[in-house]
Amino acid sequence: QVQLVESGGGLVQPGGSLRLSCAASGLTFSSYAMSWYRQAPGKERELVADISSRGSSTNYADSVKGRFSISRDNAKNTVYLQMNSLKPEDTAVYYCRAVNLYGSAFWGQGTQVTVSS
Repeated sequence: QVQLVESGGGLVQPGGSLRLSCAASGLTFSSYAMSWYRQAPGKERELVADISSRGSSTNYADSVKGRFSISRDNAKNTVYLQMNSLKPEDTAVYYCRAVNLYGSAFWGQGTQVTVSS
């Protein structure tokens, strides 16, 4: 069965950094594009960043450009989100998603990121 497990969330002060990880199993990881989404309280879920199956192409929401970086290690079946210069408005539950060429999507359970002083 396909499973995506996020980790690395927590409480951090404004200006700090966190690195999120998403470990995938039950799929051919190198055949899937991967994405990070986030959902803040009372807000709709939004795309933060995505990366192509081989890591050759990335895309970021305007709100995180220059601060966040998505990467993947296909040998470890893991995608990462490096978050720097964190702001209170980055507070949200962050979700990992895998998508194949046919549009099938698999979601992780999410990890909480709280940015507060």
